[in-house]
Amino acid sequence: MDGTLFEQVGGVSFFIELVDAFYDAVEHDEVLRALYPDDLSESRRHLALFLAQYWGGPNTYERERGHPRLRMRHARFAITTTVRDAWLAAMSVALESVRDQLDDAQLEALSTYFVTTATQLRNV
Repeated sequence: MDGTLFEQVGGVSFFIELVDAFYDAVEHDEVLRALYPDDLSESRRHLALFLAQYWGGPNTYERERGHPRLRMRHARFAITTTVRDAWLAAMSVALESVRDQLDDAQLEALSTYFVTTATQLRNV
């Protein structure tokens, strides 16, 4: 398939759908919920913009928030193996919710990215 993954999956609407499913899972996870603000609106928006940009979409995230600096932005949170695993479980639920929109290579690329990045962000 040609083009960026962003283009292949239909653009920003795909990432909004993925992120909404992720945060729906976060809202019901006692390990994760405590790490987020009461209002998840900005968290949802930021993650959708970040993922869209990362996968080849517009650089709205960087224009609004600067370089992603994932480790720096997450350093204030105790990201243990338990937290990482809960985050990955919530993202797995989200990926499953959009599975019918992905081919195997796209699913593998997203899954690998999430596992690798979540593991790199572990800091405790």
